[in-house]
Amino acid sequence: MIRIKLIFISLSLITTICVASSIEARIIHREKSLYSNVLINQKDSTLCLQFSIRRNQRNQSCLDLNRPNVFVLEYVRMMMAAIATEIDPRSILMIGMGGGTIPTAISELYPTALITIVEIDEAVVRMANQYFNFVPTKVMDIAVQDGRVFVKRAIEDQKAFDIVLLDAFNGDYIPEHLLTQEFLQEVKQILSQDGIVIANTFTGSRLNQHESATYNSVFPNFVNIKSGASRNRVIVAKNSQSEIRLNFNKLPATTDEWLRKRGVDARDYMKTIEYNPSWNKNARILTDQYSPANLLIH
Repeated sequence: MIRIKLIFISLSLITTICVASSIEARIIHREKSLYSNVLINQKDSTLCLQFSIRRNQRNQSCLDLNRPNVFVLEYVRMMMAAIATEIDPRSILMIGMGGGTIPTAISELYPTALITIVEIDEAVVRMANQYFNFVPTKVMDIAVQDGRVFVKRAIEDQKAFDIVLLDAFNGDYIPEHLLTQEFLQEVKQILSQDGIVIANTFTGSRLNQHESATYNSVFPNFVNIKSGASRNRVIVAKNSQSEIRLNFNKLPATTDEWLRKRGVDARDYMKTIEYNPSWNKNARILTDQYSPANLLIH
């Protein structure tokens, strides 16, 4: 009887281990690029891009192979809701490509808009094509270079963009030189008169206070869209001095339907918008001389 009982327990443990293994993500591609460890994980039908091998590493982009049109990640839904409030932008700049989910979606939402994608890591561009079904359209231009270098050259060339999307991440957080007051001042110079900046950031660390103070120093009128579940925060700032009001209840019917088909109910974010400052206004502004983002984030 004792022997039979031990065998039964052993088989139960084996079964449990097998089930657990089947639901865990497995690495299907790993590559050491110039800038990071680029990983592609698969869990069931979902592929995700990561930039590190740390256990708590966040996903940069995800694609559900069974539902390729649905936005898997919360920050993508938040950013696309904010983008959808704009009316017929002519030119859009995106710094940070990930799996190419957002530029692909934008090209569907605004098919005539010229889209420029800036990605520092050539390996990420290849992964977007190979694993995430990213196919550049005729109105897309991809620049493989540092985002700040691109912005500086765009200023020299007197380029202007109606929407600038900031979504550049490395293995830890946003690179320090893309978080400073000087960088945001440069971004402001390439915005059209009523241009808008939409930035993907996070809450939940001391960096949030400094980051907010830094954006506020360049864009006095900006709002936050927050998600409590994922700790994502999307900053929306305008070049003009006019007050920002994101009314997701009054999106055009066709736009609202387009978002819903992709898993976005923009009305869900109406209660998460912060119009009034919620940060410490005495927080030190991040500059090129002071930007310890890697310390503050932890």
